[in-house]
Amino acid sequence: MKKIAFLLMIVMAISLFAGCAKSTDTVTLNVLNWGDYIDEELITRFEDETGIKINYTTLANNEEMLVKLQQEDCIYDLCFPSDYIIEKLIGMDLLHEINKDNIPNLKNIDPRFMDLDFDPDNKYSIPYMWGTVGILYNTTMVDDPVNSWDILWNEKYSGQILMYNSIRDTIGITLMKLGCSINTRNEADIAAAEEALIAQKPLVQAYLGDDIKDRMIGGGAALAVVYSGDAMWCMDPEDGNPDLAYSCPDSGTNLWFDNIIIPKTSKHAAEAEKFIDFLCEPDVAAQNAEYIGYSTPNSAALELMGAGYIDNPTYNPDPAYLEKCEIFHDLGDFINVYNDAWMRIISK
Repeated sequence: MKKIAFLLMIVMAISLFAGCAKSTDTVTLNVLNWGDYIDEELITRFEDETGIKINYTTLANNEEMLVKLQQEDCIYDLCFPSDYIIEKLIGMDLLHEINKDNIPNLKNIDPRFMDLDFDPDNKYSIPYMWGTVGILYNTTMVDDPVNSWDILWNEKYSGQILMYNSIRDTIGITLMKLGCSINTRNEADIAAAEEALIAQKPLVQAYLGDDIKDRMIGGGAALAVVYSGDAMWCMDPEDGNPDLAYSCPDSGTNLWFDNIIIPKTSKHAAEAEKFIDFLCEPDVAAQNAEYIGYSTPNSAALELMGAGYIDNPTYNPDPAYLEKCEIFHDLGDFINVYNDAWMRIISK
């Protein structure tokens, strides 16, 4: 009996130890993303299917993300930066080279959105969402054609114009209005954009971020610069405002891409790649895109989403129009010229 009791004690000790080991072996991925930029039901589904936990953190802009990723003690395993920030991060050698063998669902991504200039061969990033920057307007308050950036300088709409509180976006649309590249490194171009934005300030109701959506849905302004996905959100038949419409100027606009990256400091790259592969599953990508409102680069998902998205010019612009558009690039040290101009603009 003593031997049996002793053996039972050993078995119980081993079981207890195994249970403790299992709990400490649970991997938690620290994810950094924008607000309202994933369907959180999918996070729960991934955790249930894999046993991997997600610690999800949000932030406001690309520049804030860049600061976090530059820190030596960076804790993040997955982030969702925009094109020009990815280009900068690659140049700073801060990204993990992705093992595509761990992402078989990469086959679902439309080739149009692969191998772009900011990450040739997609060595460091996988497409997540894309879209345009345009003008959201209230059709009961605006009776002029919304086909040019110039309307944002029309005194007729004084006090009814919302602009983004964003250096690259707001200076970018002003450069486009002036016929310049959004990636210009010409100081005279930036000076002209600064002058135009200072002249516009008396017409501007506010410089905002995500608050633009609520204000436009509530009829609080006539015109707003927005991303296409935010426009989709605002124009939603159930929760949005039926009086709103979205337009991209005829001359072209910013075509942007948000991709998924793994910082070089990540201690869980394989698990992070598993999460990326999960997000590339057609049904997952479709559910996520429908929730967010932004355009999916996942062609298999788009087919599942149907004609309401495929034929919607806000969601899926004509490829011929996209040829007129520009992607932001990293400006290197010249970004300081933009920053200095922006500080002068907002201080006026």
